[in-house]
Amino acid sequence: MKSIVLYLHMHQPYRVKHYSIFSVDHDHDYWTDKDWYSGSNNERIFKKVAEKSYRPMLKQLGKLIETTDKFKFSLSMTGTFLEQAEEWAPDIIDSIRKLVKTGRVEIVNETYNHSLSFFVDRDEFEAEVRLHQDRVRELFGVETKVFRNTELAYNNDLAQWAESFGFKGIIAEGWDKILETRTPNKVYRPDGCNSIKLLTKNYRLSDDIAFRFSNKTWNEWPLTVDKYMRWLETAGNQGPVINLFMDFETFGENVWKDTGIFEFFNDLVLRWSNDGNHNFMTVSEACDSSTSEETISMPWTVTWADTERDLSAWLGNSMQHEALKAIYDLKESVLASKDEDLIADWRRLLTSDHLYYMSTKHLNDGGVHQYFSPYDSPFDAFLYFMNAVRDVRGRAEEYKNPKTKKKVKEITE
Repeated sequence: MKSIVLYLHMHQPYRVKHYSIFSVDHDHDYWTDKDWYSGSNNERIFKKVAEKSYRPMLKQLGKLIETTDKFKFSLSMTGTFLEQAEEWAPDIIDSIRKLVKTGRVEIVNETYNHSLSFFVDRDEFEAEVRLHQDRVRELFGVETKVFRNTELAYNNDLAQWAESFGFKGIIAEGWDKILETRTPNKVYRPDGCNSIKLLTKNYRLSDDIAFRFSNKTWNEWPLTVDKYMRWLETAGNQGPVINLFMDFETFGENVWKDTGIFEFFNDLVLRWSNDGNHNFMTVSEACDSSTSEETISMPWTVTWADTERDLSAWLGNSMQHEALKAIYDLKESVLASKDEDLIADWRRLLTSDHLYYMSTKHLNDGGVHQYFSPYDSPFDAFLYFMNAVRDVRGRAEEYKNPKTKKKVKEITE
């Protein structure tokens, strides 16, 4: 039996508005851009993506579950996505809830704020994992059993942590430099672990849809269902699971409707389901399906971003390192304040997207960074972010010395 393990990831950050130095100490709203058409207007962006991607794709997924008993998939959603959906598109939460109630959609755990906290502050990392577990339990009534780290950032240490935390599985990028001659189409055991299973993304087949489907310069364009089915069959001969991991926004936002992406996906699912030797699995089912003891070691961190597949998308220049240090240095004073609004703002600034926008890479990777960035340059991204950090620092200092704000006001007047 050849099984597709389809995993989709839903994420929207809170983008820092064009937050000037002159706003520091008196404007504590870093997220509401009053210019509706601004690239940093979070409400406008979320509603746009909801209309182009979330609603039509969720509707299609629901119809496919009704049409074929074989179809199932796994889904993860960041806390920042869930907060925005609850505020601006609660029908999306309802749609996800209905899918989960079918018993054929598994929710995967991750960091609440899509942060890099595992590599910076382990206590904050575990706090975010628990926040995510609590939110999923509250909204959807289920417990998460499999973990994915932000941007699939993975190494042996993370796998060992996940096993000790009680997860049965973890997912990662199936990068050639790690797999070498091995296939991503098997279930592995992470090096140094006893029970947890590792699923590695088949990045070629996943990226054929997520990145190359609409690329008319690709030598395999157009991608037809017939062609892709042949590739899936070949992959299935290498192992029992074909791990297709991609962003949910692939459908309708990153790859537009007029490319035929929705029709392609619909036909692919139905044709795959119609073959008696084909199946779909959730990530937990894939983990449970194998008793393999074959191990994979990833001593250094591997991600699913950029050509390097490392952390350089977020930590490739001095601005990014400075920004990361600045925001995490505020942890003690922010948490000590016990101010829920301040803590929420601080955690939103931990989101890895802020660092991603500061990347100064060139060529193809640089183009991708620029495509997703709401700013004119990485230097603007750094400036607005650091201004927000400065304001957070000032708010936290007020709790240490309530007279600080009054003194600053007197000096500025």
